[in-house]
Amino acid sequence: MTAPMQPHQRLDYLASIDRPKLALPGGKRLAVYLVVNIERWDIGGPMPRQVLTAPQGVSALPDLPNWAWHEYGMRVGFWRLKAALDRHNIAPTLAINGAVPAAYPRVTDACREAGWEFMVHGYHQMATHKVEDQRAMIRDAIATCRAAGGHDPVGWLAPGLTETLETPDLLAEAGIRYCADWVVDDLPCPIRTTQGSLLTMPYSVELNDIPMMMIQHHRAEELFDRTIAQFERLYAEAADQGAKVMGLAVHPYISGAPHRIGAFERLLAHIAARPGAVFWQGRQILEWYEGVSAP
Repeated sequence: MTAPMQPHQRLDYLASIDRPKLALPGGKRLAVYLVVNIERWDIGGPMPRQVLTAPQGVSALPDLPNWAWHEYGMRVGFWRLKAALDRHNIAPTLAINGAVPAAYPRVTDACREAGWEFMVHGYHQMATHKVEDQRAMIRDAIATCRAAGGHDPVGWLAPGLTETLETPDLLAEAGIRYCADWVVDDLPCPIRTTQGSLLTMPYSVELNDIPMMMIQHHRAEELFDRTIAQFERLYAEAADQGAKVMGLAVHPYISGAPHRIGAFERLLAHIAARPGAVFWQGRQILEWYEGVSAP
């Protein structure tokens, strides 16, 4: 049996200064790839994240306080995020667990009706390495997202960006065309699989409210400050270097909290006011990149 490819065998090195200059339509400079992550957390197991540790540091199940922290996001925080996006007519990409549509049909229906792109976010919110049958999980997650979103999903973001060495091959085999786990560039990049080429998508592990707020423990203003600093630099570079893509990731239970939503609203207003910026879904970026980079 052939050993799976290592990452460096899948992805050719290409310096950013050597990449061809690409142009976005309509004179735009920067495509903002905004991802809203919605998940189902299973009260029967350890929570994917913790905001509150148990007394005396003892891990306890069921973990009600941290389950409730996330549940608040689905009941309340999500609707704050959506209201902010609706004010600017932004339909983002939705990273969605396959288990979400059955658990939160009200949320799922609202996303579909608003024209959001459904990007598959695994089936359960757990590390890919812990999945017993990864091929079946990918197939089932795609099927539930297709039914819930009303379109064929073309994108994938694993829970916690976790992959095994075989994951890209299994994604391509299942019909996925882009993957946001490989945060390696300011533009999409082709990676090799046994089933042909798969594109990376410029997601972000730093313009992301989980590491920013829950791991690094920054105040809400950091979301605005860091996002706008990155936006302005990429916007300026794109004037000479060609089009860029900027990823931004938020979660309802974090950025949808009352004390943080203002920072999210301000960054949306700032970016939306710039004539050279456009909010694009992953599938739009995919189609654009394939069109302009075709031989």
